[in-house]
Amino acid sequence: MAISLNTNNNKPIFSTFLRIAILNSLLFSSSLARVFTQTTAVFDVSASSNRAQNALSITPPQFHSHRLSNSSLSLPLHSRLAIHKHNYKDYDSLVRARLARDAARVQSLNRNLNLALARDAVRPNSLTAPVVSGQSQGSGEYFARIAVGQPAQSFYLVPDTGSDITWLQCLPCSYGNTCYQQTDPIFNPTSSSSYRPLSCDSQQCQSLDRPGCQSGTCAYQVRYGDGSFTTGDFATETLTFGNSKSIPNLPIGCGHDNEGLFVGAAGLIGLGGGALSLSSQLKASSFSYCLVDRDSDSSSTLEFDSARPSDSITTPLLKNNRIDSYRYVQVTGMSVGGKALSISSTRFEIDGSGMGGIIVDSGTFITRLPTDVYESLREAFVQGAQSLTAASAISPFDTCYNLAGQANVQVPTVAFELSKGKLLQLPARNYLIRMDTAGTYCLAFLKTTSSLSIIGSFQQQGMRVSYDLVNSLVGFSSNKC
Repeated sequence: MAISLNTNNNKPIFSTFLRIAILNSLLFSSSLARVFTQTTAVFDVSASSNRAQNALSITPPQFHSHRLSNSSLSLPLHSRLAIHKHNYKDYDSLVRARLARDAARVQSLNRNLNLALARDAVRPNSLTAPVVSGQSQGSGEYFARIAVGQPAQSFYLVPDTGSDITWLQCLPCSYGNTCYQQTDPIFNPTSSSSYRPLSCDSQQCQSLDRPGCQSGTCAYQVRYGDGSFTTGDFATETLTFGNSKSIPNLPIGCGHDNEGLFVGAAGLIGLGGGALSLSSQLKASSFSYCLVDRDSDSSSTLEFDSARPSDSITTPLLKNNRIDSYRYVQVTGMSVGGKALSISSTRFEIDGSGMGGIIVDSGTFITRLPTDVYESLREAFVQGAQSLTAASAISPFDTCYNLAGQANVQVPTVAFELSKGKLLQLPARNYLIRMDTAGTYCLAFLKTTSSLSIIGSFQQQGMRVSYDLVNSLVGFSSNKC
């Protein structure tokens, strides 16, 4: 039987049906998003165990071959194990060394932030630094290969999204005429035809936090919060990016006194948000990096002016007016097992005094969360992981499991909630960390009493993190190393 609907005679009925249909469609779409949110993830224990077993057998090669982008400024990027010879006796000691470097790094970030927030902070004018043996920040967990000077000499430098000054150790070393150990020969500025000291009244010199003047040339000093520091001459040099372009007249620090940090690397690439960072000096529209698994000898790239992957999950880059260097991002919450944690959507916001907020940091190892957020996350994870065999806590972690003999296990999903309801779901390998040779894994988040939250490099592994500096967006794209 055919049914005829006269829309002219039944406008109110038709309009009602239309509204109901639209409402049902919206409700159904919303429910789909909730119903089909992934609640568990597979953690490949076997793959993780194999990487851990092979980690200590990685031998840094004399030379590295790289596949670099031809359309952008590109640098090869390696994990620390792939280029720096180690003397760890077992995997346990390797993990503890990483965590010790991480603790010093976070301490440094928080102290620098507190200094920036302190209205009465006194910044010394003198560049004469005290002889302080601060706890070593190590040399970071990732190294980029870049060439300096003319003729070009290649060095391993640590990319750092939490600071601005690019610097490297230079001859002569002033403190006791002793240089710290690094993988490459130490840079001698007198051997480079493109090295140019900056004058004290130059714009670059005046942009320094602590500009100094010695014998008419600019001097710089950077303190890293834990007693570590680098001081020396501020100059311009030519930097060469992989097999692509050479860019002249870029400001760098030529460090003659470098205390308490960066054993292995020749120095640091500043990728912060300040005017003197490499991304700012290149006038780059974007930069991105992908951090490979730190237990592997594979490599990836650090790229400038490259297109963001089309499948990137994006959220706004934010500014803290009290400190330019840190890369703050908009995060509105977190979820575990597909369910949002009971925390305020403003929990990760920067307040009027410059406190709070969450940054993406390439130098921090483990993500730091406010105590209340961490405890809510841990409680939800433990509830969803009851099928796993609990193990004793291993400092600094308090939630650990014995996965010895397991091939794969199901674990609750963990995700960051970004702007406009988007979810950045982490792979299980990015929140369960192997702690020892016995097969103990711990939930890889730490609580902090600081107002600053940090998304660390362990949670970023395997993702291309793209910074769109024109549109103030940061994007995350999986499996783009």
